[in-house]
Amino acid sequence: MTSAEVTWLDDDTAQIRQPKKSHWEAPFLFLLFGRDRALLLDTGATDDETIFPLRETIDQLIENWLRRHPARFTRPYELIVAHTHAHGDHIAGDQLLADRPGTVVLGTTPAEVIAFFGFQSWPDEVVEVHLGGRTVDAIGGPGHEPSAIVFYDRATRILFTGDTVCPGNLYVRDRGEFVRTIDRLIRFRDAQPKHIRSLLGAHIEMSKKKGVDYPPGTVHQPHEAPLALPPSILDEVRAALDEPGERVVRDRFIVANVG
Repeated sequence: MTSAEVTWLDDDTAQIRQPKKSHWEAPFLFLLFGRDRALLLDTGATDDETIFPLRETIDQLIENWLRRHPARFTRPYELIVAHTHAHGDHIAGDQLLADRPGTVVLGTTPAEVIAFFGFQSWPDEVVEVHLGGRTVDAIGGPGHEPSAIVFYDRATRILFTGDTVCPGNLYVRDRGEFVRTIDRLIRFRDAQPKHIRSLLGAHIEMSKKKGVDYPPGTVHQPHEAPLALPPSILDEVRAALDEPGERVVRDRFIVANVG
């Protein structure tokens, strides 16, 4: 069994990376704790608990958090399992959590996503998700995938961008929707009363060498670029979207027009 790589971003926010040994995509998952419930973003690229112990990892993280905060949660403590988008490397572990007590695993179609979060004007509306003393904004983000959502955590001031923006290949499958999503994120960023601290996507595919990525299938990436990107990266992505060509290379990402 390959252990998950867990990093606590603060006392109430865990970053989980699926190890490269279990799947070359090695997606990042995020677990956000509130007083009443926790929110898990994505479930990884495998449904095999023996190679990536998702259920065990989530159970242990929640148990440890509740032990540290005995007066800060309501019983039963709930878990919402949501997704940055519906591609297989982000939803494969859903079934490992489907029968977990107190857990709701969201559906992955646009209709299911819209219904659960209560979007009245998808994808332009920003919807609040309340965890209890912690509010997360759900922002429609189609373009890479039709049901994609970007999540903004007001507590950490982190924008969780999935595959839409990450240090890697930004696969544009619906150009019009992708452009509108980046414009939407720029407007959201500029409207915040406090500056967004950073963007955290779901993959690292770029190396530390500017403009150089690791080929698909790579399982050993000793010189990875950092995951965190500055909020200004949105302007760079938007400018790159205006350039022609199937592949537009920038220092910290590559726009891949595949639609």
